[in-house]
Amino acid sequence: MRPFEGRRIWFVGIGGAGLSAYATIAAAWGAEVGGWDRVQTPYLEPLLAHEIVIEPDPFVPEGWEVVVSTAYAGRVQGTSRAEFLAELVSLRDSIVVAGAHGKTTTCGMIAFVLDRLGRDPAFAIGGAIPQLGGNAGAGEGWFVVEGDESDRTIASLRPKIAVVVNIDLDHHAEFASLEEVRRLFDEWLAQVPQVVHANELEPVDFELALVGEHNRINAAAALAALELAGVPRDEAVPALAEFSGAGRRFELRGEAGGVLVYDDYAHHPAEISATLSAARDLAPGRVLVLFQPHLYSRTLHLVHEFGRALAAADAVAVADVYGAREQPLDVVTGKLVVDALSEARPGMRVGWMPEAAVGARWLARLARPGDVVLTVGAGNVDAAVPVLLEELA
Repeated sequence: MRPFEGRRIWFVGIGGAGLSAYATIAAAWGAEVGGWDRVQTPYLEPLLAHEIVIEPDPFVPEGWEVVVSTAYAGRVQGTSRAEFLAELVSLRDSIVVAGAHGKTTTCGMIAFVLDRLGRDPAFAIGGAIPQLGGNAGAGEGWFVVEGDESDRTIASLRPKIAVVVNIDLDHHAEFASLEEVRRLFDEWLAQVPQVVHANELEPVDFELALVGEHNRINAAAALAALELAGVPRDEAVPALAEFSGAGRRFELRGEAGGVLVYDDYAHHPAEISATLSAARDLAPGRVLVLFQPHLYSRTLHLVHEFGRALAAADAVAVADVYGAREQPLDVVTGKLVVDALSEARPGMRVGWMPEAAVGARWLARLARPGDVVLTVGAGNVDAAVPVLLEELA
């Protein structure tokens, strides 16, 4: 099926996890695709055969349909990311995974099992799945997609199956309260024929390749969705047990000097707590964390929760805020998290290191064999991993 045959689609913000996946699928479905972004990203590698423009300001050639990332809404005219994703979902039997924490992993689990069982899924996921070769695929079977409530995108999606991993207040610039988030989900789910709520399920009781109680719950949600999609449980379980995770989701990046180095995308206090708990199960030593807060609004509203979550580590270096799509707020820096952490656990070893690389070197000097060092955050803190490994060697 090539439903986009004859269309020329230009993606503004094509280097992001979302639009890069949509462009990959659109190309496989017959469209001529191209796009612009400010910087080169790993998500662009599968698209290098197409016209890609990398320059500081948005570029749109004449004669193309334009799809615009949420990050550039208002700056460039065109179809929104939400509208284009809704079109993709409408063209296939679809499974949409949504929620504040764990949707990338759960989405990856579903797509991986379908792939391993020969069900030939299409998928668009918010992070790379190494076992699937990336974050997008254009098979002929079920379309498995990660939904996003941060910009209310999910409200326009009409899948056959929805999976809600959890509901939390994670986007303070968009929602005034947790109740407002719940209303969005209630209105959306009323339009979906079959719904899986992860919080109504028992964690799976078989061995997974992934650590952490939260991943047992993710696996339970994935299994429930797969059964609704017609996959027998006894076929799904062995395949699911082989799933090794998504990129930047508690991803082992190396070992040096007897110290394990993991990278994790956690950017909400609940996710940080789950990540630190998983790290404690790995090794007998200490857990050291390099944390980069993500978004000024989130940092401001959840600073005390960040402090309490990070207090479960043995030492923490805090870098400055990664602003992403938000404009800086003068009163908000990573130092707020340092102060909150010091208040939550007086006397704890904590460092204010605005540059992540400096924090990496500080933690490497503290680390000893048997420890686990984590880089944590949804920005570019993972760029400090090579520094860590070099200093530990």
